[in-house]
Amino acid sequence: MSNRKVALVEGEYYHIYSRGNSKQKIFLNDNDYKHFIKCLFVCNTIKKFKFSRNIKMNPFDFERENTLVSIGAWVLMPNHFHIYLIAPHQSKYTLKENQNRISEFMRKVLTAYSLYFNKKYNRTGGLFEGRFKSIHIDTDNQAKYLFSYIHLNPIKLIQKNWKEEGIFDIKESLKFLDSYKWSSYSDYFKTKRPESVILDLNDFPNYFLGYKDLNKEILTWLTYKEEQ
Repeated sequence: MSNRKVALVEGEYYHIYSRGNSKQKIFLNDNDYKHFIKCLFVCNTIKKFKFSRNIKMNPFDFERENTLVSIGAWVLMPNHFHIYLIAPHQSKYTLKENQNRISEFMRKVLTAYSLYFNKKYNRTGGLFEGRFKSIHIDTDNQAKYLFSYIHLNPIKLIQKNWKEEGIFDIKESLKFLDSYKWSSYSDYFKTKRPESVILDLNDFPNYFLGYKDLNKEILTWLTYKEEQ
């Protein structure tokens, strides 16, 4: 396997993303979204976990112990996803030689979800378009923008060209974001839900002083309009 254009280094922040092969949808219904979300949690460990219909255990109760990465934000869209993460420096355990914790985490997530999807929909072949993509986040401005970029992705579902044309209805757009279940947005702005355990914000800088500061940042980008 050839080297990645962007090296995945422990202790550094990355924007990870991937989409369906030939831009196909990778989530066809609510259960598909829910399964991928569960994968984000249970695959984030060196331990093994196998989903089974015979097991009544809540996946979010799974004791992961040592995690591979820390996740700061995520969003799932019909044919792609985005994750903001870091592999913190740890000394409790090591992987096999030449293994990278971010790559191992993504391998487990994408393999687990692909197996689920292919079996459910009776298909074969790769579900995702090649290897996952990564962007190294090395400035505070990038990091703050990425938080908004990831969580504002769903706006494209109700207004595709909002960045070029400007938001038609700010109030309705915020309401839509607040109701969108397939991202970590509500884990910042609302009462905690079971899925909130996916996030580990202790390994991320605290760029926002509180709810009002977060809301201000979101509104800044939501009201942004690209110059023509």
